Amino acid sequence: MAEPKKALTRRKFIRGSMTALAAFTIAPRSILGGPSEAAPSDQLGGALIGVGGRGPGTFNSLKEHHKLDVVKLAECDVRWAGRVDNKVRYTDFRRVLERKDIDVVAIGTPPHWHALISIAAMQAGKDVLCEKPMTRFIAEGRAVAEASKRYGRIFQVGTYGRFGRASNPRDQLTRKIIRSGLLAECPAVHIHSGGFKVKEWSGLVNTQPQPIPDWLDWDLYQGPSPTRPYHGHRFGGTHRGYWDYDGGGLGDMGQHYMDPVTYTYGKDDTSPVEVEAHAPPAHPEACGMWGWVELKYADGFTLVLDSGEWGERYSRKAARGVGLEDLDEEGRRKLAEMPDPEPLIGFGEAVKTRRPAGGNAEAAHRTATIMHLANIAIRVGRKIRFDPEKEVIIGDEEANRLVNQPMRAPWHL
Repeated sequence: MAEPKKALTRRKFIRGSMTALAAFTIAPRSILGGPSEAAPSDQLGGALIGVGGRGPGTFNSLKEHHKLDVVKLAECDVRWAGRVDNKVRYTDFRRVLERKDIDVVAIGTPPHWHALISIAAMQAGKDVLCEKPMTRFIAEGRAVAEASKRYGRIFQVGTYGRFGRASNPRDQLTRKIIRSGLLAECPAVHIHSGGFKVKEWSGLVNTQPQPIPDWLDWDLYQGPSPTRPYHGHRFGGTHRGYWDYDGGGLGDMGQHYMDPVTYTYGKDDTSPVEVEAHAPPAHPEACGMWGWVELKYADGFTLVLDSGEWGERYSRKAARGVGLEDLDEEGRRKLAEMPDPEPLIGFGEAVKTRRPAGGNAEAAHRTATIMHLANIAIRVGRKIRFDPEKEVIIGDEEANRLVNQPMRAPWHL
């Protein structure tokens, strides 16, 4: 991070959750306040960083989903600052994190800011709810996961597909079988077809620079990403079409689709070891079209992303699940003696109990790594091999440079 600041002291009493990008606070009602109205200590103090696009929607939906008493104290957006409708607004997220009346931060900026703001917020004693995708490249995700451990903060990405799988008996059985270690090799093949918005979130090429709007801090918006001339297509939702800020349709939709898959198939603590993509040559700046990506794990599990938007459809393997029929009699007996998977808890309960959230930093990082590896294979145009423990690409320096990308000074992990 640029200009690291002394971490702020966490308020003594913390309860609750929030969403998108706003500001809040909390402690037992019995400490302060009368029976008919909430004391300030009952409320969660939070901040919304990244007010446009998904920010407000994320905030409002999480407020309802987690049933928390949320007070909006501040917002941050690179476009404007000042006081509007009794809400203090900033252009620099660091000013928001200096506030001691904020306990939870919701991040709805473009993905190139997710890691740095998440880490700075946790360093400042805040819990973090972050929009998807978790990060822009793999090394950022590892840094966020380590920060969550180091500072003892709750982190969750705002995708909830795994919670539905956690209540489905068939998916729970699949997870239990794979996590049991009773399979010599996992035969499962999961194919996700369509819905990645590949064409929709493709970037423009050969664009001409445009005047920077007088309401926009373009330098701050770019932040750790390379300096580029302003063009309107790089700002707002269409930022997804540029490697500088996101990862195309995979960046937009991949974490939604893969979060329940990594949970069901027990891959929250590992990553694919071999990745192959079927795609045309990639542009160095603009995300583009691709057909399918095949990702294999060390245990044999194969994950396939089939866009259905370019080239031939995936046909190398057929979809296949895992069940009791894949175990022998002794294996089924041992499985029956093993405990069932522990239930998942949401962000609000995690903040209250200080237990890891269902979409915690490590799980979210492993899910995001799927999209990053797929995009790396698309960009370099060849099969890559990945070490899930060291989190490096083996024997391909060009591809490995996309795992841990440089940041524009003065920003750094």
